[in-house]
Amino acid sequence: MKREIPVEELQRLYGLGDLVKADCMGCDGCSACCRGMGSSVVLDPFDLFRMEAGLGVSFGALLEDKIELNTVDGLVLPNIRMSGEGESCVFLDGSGRCQIHRFRPGLCRLFPLGRYYEGGSFRYYLQKSQCPKENRAKIKVKKWIDTPEPVKNEEYILSWHDFQKKLQACFDRTEEEKLKNDVNTFVLKLFYSEPYDSDHDFYEQFQFRLKKAERLLELIDW
Repeated sequence: MKREIPVEELQRLYGLGDLVKADCMGCDGCSACCRGMGSSVVLDPFDLFRMEAGLGVSFGALLEDKIELNTVDGLVLPNIRMSGEGESCVFLDGSGRCQIHRFRPGLCRLFPLGRYYEGGSFRYYLQKSQCPKENRAKIKVKKWIDTPEPVKNEEYILSWHDFQKKLQACFDRTEEEKLKNDVNTFVLKLFYSEPYDSDHDFYEQFQFRLKKAERLLELIDW
């Protein structure tokens, strides 16, 4: 999802090994970023891989009441549902704590950091005005994100981002809505609906599917 980033937030960019004031120290008493987020907590394939394994349910089961599909910059993608009067994340319990914290989505792990893509790579920036928590502590970016094999994960994130940009560019070249719908359905099924093998490396499985999708884009007369 495209977001206008305030220039002042880009004055300092961070890498995995850099220290940044992002540690909310358990977010004690606060769940502001888990409420009123609309459809903005978009899920990538690795998010669903972890959630399905952690909850022991399928993509289809999650679609029943935990996630939903929305169009994001022309692409149909899943996102976390919000519910109730306060539009709270469906995984937030009565005490304001995350029930899936161990396998929470990448955007949730990242916040209050964001990713700034430039020149075929990306770095991180601090969203200073987005988090109400005061007196955040310094922490290394990779420790805050808390994801195994952080370098490999970054490579995956960049590959997924680049593929989405390619797909958006293809969609911009055609006015055939049926073609766009068919391709969106194919991508959704290939990367999300078809189950991954939890006993094998996710990134290898993703790359296999990515090559298949890229071949399709090359074959279509846009």
